[in-house]
Amino acid sequence: MCPGSDSVSDSKSDPNSNGWSRARGAVLKSLVLIGGALLVRRLTKSTTRWDHARIVAQSLSGEKFSKEQAVRDPDNYFNFRWLSCPAADMVDGSKVLYFEQAFWRTPHKPFRQRFFMVKPCAKELKCDVEVGTYAIRDAEEYKNFCDRPRDQRPEPEEVIGDIAEHLTTIHLKRCERGKRCLYEGSTPADGFPNSWQNGATRCTSELAVLKNNEIHAWDRGYDVDGNQVWGVKGGPYEFKPAPASSFDDAFNPLSFASQPVGKRIEGSFVLQE
Repeated sequence: MCPGSDSVSDSKSDPNSNGWSRARGAVLKSLVLIGGALLVRRLTKSTTRWDHARIVAQSLSGEKFSKEQAVRDPDNYFNFRWLSCPAADMVDGSKVLYFEQAFWRTPHKPFRQRFFMVKPCAKELKCDVEVGTYAIRDAEEYKNFCDRPRDQRPEPEEVIGDIAEHLTTIHLKRCERGKRCLYEGSTPADGFPNSWQNGATRCTSELAVLKNNEIHAWDRGYDVDGNQVWGVKGGPYEFKPAPASSFDDAFNPLSFASQPVGKRIEGSFVLQE
């Protein structure tokens, strides 16, 4: 007989081999059952109010640009850099994010700085996540906060102490199934007091969180007669995360059409004061 036939014959007659096969089968069966149970648990687990707040906070964080939109419509939109990162946690669990906005050519010279406070909506409100914006007590101290090493940033306790006056609040709801967005919402219909420019007395803001951490942001200012006096009219700014491989290209002067130097900034960000 050939050696192969001898080994098969010996295996069939060895009781230890049969015992090992049964044990191995039992282990595999147990692993399949456990894995199935974990999968079912994961799929059926409900999303909590704080889960929604965490998702929105993560989506607002990071570096994003409105480059694609500015290329499509350079007469109405600039290529702005959106930069936000975690700054502190409040006692109640609310997430405080630092935010700054700058021209793509001068990313380290922000012209707008804010704190975002992200938390679940109060149970009596018909929304999922509340995003409040606050002024910064000493904005100069926070310039390029997210770009600095952590040991060169203000400590969380300092951040909380530097949260100044409340500016706006947006209430976000989960988007209906089939829509591109994950969350969307706005300020109340009558907006918030605002005297930023051009005789405005109030402003309204809209915000949408899309998949892949894309953010759509739109604010507009109105005078006492209800006329829009600042802010783009064609739609929100679309901030998209820049792929890591093209980050350097985003700052290449040859990759983007130049904007007229004297063109006025209008409605650059949904959460104006």
